[in-house]
This record gives sequence, C-alpha cells and structure tokens, in this order.
Amino acid sequence: MRKNFQDTTNTGYKIIAVDDEAGIVDSLSVFLKRSGYTLTGVTDPMEAIELVKKEHFDLMILDFIMTPIHGDKVVEEIRSFNKELYILLLTGHKDLAPPLETIRKLDIQGYCEKSDKFDQLLLLIESGIKSIEQMNEIKRINNELSNTLEKLEKAYLDSIETLRYTVEAKDPYTRGHSDRVSSYSVLLGKYLGLSKEDLKILKIGGLFHDIGKIGIPDSILLKEAKLTDDEYSEIKNHPSIGAHILCNAEVFKDIIPIVKHHHERFDGYGYPGKLQGQEIPYLARIAAVADTFDAMTSKRTYRDSLPLDIVKAEIEKCSGTQFDPEIAKVFLDIIENHYEEIEKIREEK
Repeated sequence: MRKNFQDTTNTGYKIIAVDDEAGIVDSLSVFLKRSGYTLTGVTDPMEAIELVKKEHFDLMILDFIMTPIHGDKVVEEIRSFNKELYILLLTGHKDLAPPLETIRKLDIQGYCEKSDKFDQLLLLIESGIKSIEQMNEIKRINNELSNTLEKLEKAYLDSIETLRYTVEAKDPYTRGHSDRVSSYSVLLGKYLGLSKEDLKILKIGGLFHDIGKIGIPDSILLKEAKLTDDEYSEIKNHPSIGAHILCNAEVFKDIIPIVKHHHERFDGYGYPGKLQGQEIPYLARIAAVADTFDAMTSKRTYRDSLPLDIVKAEIEKCSGTQFDPEIAKVFLDIIENHYEEIEKIREEK
C-alpha cells in the first residue's frame, strides 16, 4: 500500500522509496525530509511500477527482497519504459544482493546494505543527484542545440524554397512537378521499406531536384520548339548547377546526391556522371523513376500527357536500362495495384 509521504522541499528533485516494510519507508521519509529531499513512499512494488509510469521521479530507492516480486524484477519492468530513472538498491545483507552482472544489465546505479543509520545511503543519493544534474544539463544543451539546428534548417529551407519558387516562375512546367516528384518518391520509398530518415531525404530531394534550372537561360528553358544539341547540352547542366547551389549548406548534404544524379541511367548513359548500376545513389534511382513518371503523365507545351498504358509500357521497357529494375518493378506494382494513391497525389498537387 502506498504511504502518504510527499514532502515538498527546495531541492527540486523527486525521490520514490519502495520497501514492503512500512517502518523502513517511515524512517526514510523522516531522514530524507530533514536532508531537504522530496519523497514518495510506497510499500507495494507493483504499485510503484504503475506510479513511475504516471509520474516523474528523478531517483528510486528500492528494496531488493520484497513480495510479491523482488527488486530486480521491479527494475526490469521499469527499464522497459524508463531508461533514465536513477536507481539505488537496498539489501538486507550483502550476501543477498543480486549478482554484479544483473546490476549492470539492469542499469542499477548503486546499492548498499540496510542500516539503522542512513549515512552511506545519503552519500549515494547525493552522488546520484549530482549525476542527475549533469544528465539534465547535457539534455538541456542537446535540446538547445536541436532547437538551434532546427532554426538553421528552417532558414536554409526557406532560402532554397525561395529559389525553388523563382525556378517555378521561370518554368511553368516545374510548378507542381517538383511537389509531385517529391510525393511519388516518398510513396515509392514507403513501398520499398525505407526508413523515416530516408523518406525525409526523398521528400526534400524531390522538392529541390530541379533547383539547378535557375541557372538555365530563359530562352532555352521556355523554348517551345525542339531544342538544338547545344541547347539540350545546356539543359543537362541543371543537376550539376543544383548540386553546386546546395553544396555549401551542411543541412542539404544528404539531398545533393538526388539533385545531382536523378538523370543518371542504370546502363551508364545518363548524366552528369555517367554512373552505372549500383554506382548511382539509391535515393537518386528512386527519384529518377518518380521524375520520369511525372514527366510522362504531365501535359507539356509540345504534347498532351501520355495514356497510362503507354507510361507503364515505357517503364517496363526501360527497366534495367534507364531504371533500376527492382525499383521499377515496385513502382509498376503501385501503378497496377495501388493507383488510387497516385491519383490522390495528382489531385492534391
């Protein structure tokens, strides 16, 4: 049964004591109150586990030999949902202490024998509080760094987004195209079983894959007639231009392979690097399929969007030459069996 000991003091740290002997909990409460600590005393180990789930405690003082379960089982249960709680184990006799490997495995920070005097325990508590203070300070610094990095990332994103809109203002086709390529890439990545981090890279990489078109002259970018060989060569520079634009921003280092290599071909006849097969970054191979699919299914100045059966046939034909065959296979399966997800993207973008 839980004892009603909750003494608010000036330390700011909350301690929970768990012992099935009410007298021990009473004594600890009086002693720790005098030492300036806040204590919650519990005599039922199962109730203690539930209490730690619901409330925040900085440190636990835990008896080892208890009913209905021993202290090591209490710790094992708590560690399944709380890795940070600082735990000190109390033992009636040194011979009854759990093995050292158990203490290490369960991340128990210390233990001491029960005694009429709590001097040794107080030293362990003070040492524990110092460790908790250091851990909290490290956590605070990490949070500040994370917030700073998030702000920097947002600033970079905003800057590049401005450039992206500048490109879209130059090239009407690009408007909506990058958004769809981003969404198709993420959809394909999900069906390929990629991690959340890779999906994030695909999303941003898709949005900015054509950022290099800002460096292409309007006379070429907006030309409605067929491009000359020289003009087409100029267009083919946009992946390298895009990679150069992003290269000085650390936050964009992960998307540069997509920006630079989304026009590579699996057979090695693409650009700008003429990379072949596995040499092409995996995420760039995904974006290449998404980019081509959107190009074929979008209306252009010189042609209407292509019918879906022709698009499927083209992807099948180019599997192993232009596209990674495994990635193309998965995308064809999406078209065949999950086309409603593609339609949803087309409606939204």
